[in-house]
Amino acid sequence: QVRLVESGGGLVQTGDSLRLSCAASGRTFSIYRMGWFRQTPGKERELVARITWGGGTTYYADSVKGRFTISKDNAKNTVYLQMNSLKPEDTAVYYCASGMGGGDPSTLRGYDSWGQGTQVTVSS
Repeated sequence: QVRLVESGGGLVQTGDSLRLSCAASGRTFSIYRMGWFRQTPGKERELVARITWGGGTTYYADSVKGRFTISKDNAKNTVYLQMNSLKPEDTAVYYCASGMGGGDPSTLRGYDSWGQGTQVTVSS
């Protein structure tokens, strides 16, 4: 079992930046990929960005490409999401997730453990 704890959310204005952190503990040796998802009320949870734990290959949703950067620090078992040029439509609860390698990495099925979520609110 991998335990994930997110931090760094908050209330910001349009154009501001935020950095989310996700610290992993437990069976971290089993992690193959980590991802950041977000969800707004009434909508499905969607993938924002993901990164492979070993090679560091990244993927971004079109809506955040060029503004968000996912990175990792293996020594600290931590993954980050740097969010720049934030827009009101980025407002959501952001979730960190880890996967052991099975399933579709672009969907929830590609992830086995989830954090509790952190609220990001961007005011216009």
